Amino acid sequence: MLEWLADAHGVLLRRDAVDNGIDDNALRRAVQSGRIVRLRQGAYVLGPVWQSSDRVGRHRLLVLAVRRQYGDDVALSHTSACIEQGGPTWGLDLSAAHVTNLYGIGERRAAKVVHHRGVCRVDDVTRLDGGWITSPPRTAMDTACIASRDAGVAVLDDFQHRGLATRDQLEQILASMRSTPDTLNLLLKLRLSDGKAESVGETRSRLLFRDEGLPAPVPQFEVRHPAGHVAGRVDFAWPERRVMLEFDGYQKYLRLRRKDESIEQTILREKAREDHLRELTGWLMVRLIWADLDFPTETANRIWRAFAQAVA
Repeated sequence: MLEWLADAHGVLLRRDAVDNGIDDNALRRAVQSGRIVRLRQGAYVLGPVWQSSDRVGRHRLLVLAVRRQYGDDVALSHTSACIEQGGPTWGLDLSAAHVTNLYGIGERRAAKVVHHRGVCRVDDVTRLDGGWITSPPRTAMDTACIASRDAGVAVLDDFQHRGLATRDQLEQILASMRSTPDTLNLLLKLRLSDGKAESVGETRSRLLFRDEGLPAPVPQFEVRHPAGHVAGRVDFAWPERRVMLEFDGYQKYLRLRRKDESIEQTILREKAREDHLRELTGWLMVRLIWADLDFPTETANRIWRAFAQAVA
């Protein structure tokens, strides 16, 4: 019966169970047996669905339940809207669903739901999958507002890079958020974003360069053949110092992976591309991985050494 009452995503609301003769004791026994998992007050998901879901998938299950419970009184917002709009999740707290009340009440956290009270203008909300959700520009700013510096800048970079938000739109929203606490911090995050990064790793790398006092690189630098056509593009370059830099992350290789190509084949192809670019330029190539970002001083020193070696 419980499986039959769950929706297509495996989410089950208590009110539907009660309407069909399943009381709280029966629901409690089902939770204890692992047949269902409690998402929040009055909402459950089938056990196998929960077990097969990753961190983001579990957040989306919570969001599905919350949207069914609250209906059109709220708009999905902040981190939850960011996920639904394909934004990055690195560094974001996914323990609670975020909604903005469309009737001006909120600013509380209860039962894994954060209720926000921000004023929503006509252009700030749209419909998605039968419910309200904040527009991409509003989502990006709201998410950046509650995220750490690096995570917030990564979200702003991503939404601008994908064309979901323009700089003007983000600045207009910032102007309307003057009463929001810590607006100066949000302004800093917006100024640090540029929309050129193609991944969280690239955003974090750029911020590391800035924090460690390295010269600002040229992002998405194009290397050209002697004949003038583009031979390839690297994440960052310091032309005057004859150094290029690429950030290597698993998601990057997934993005570059061609149809019917294995990850190993993609990596080998990328290594061959790197060799070709070094041959054309005579420059050094520095490669960073996620672990390097956790040791900013050591990583910066490595880049400084590359600068010295390249001009020696």
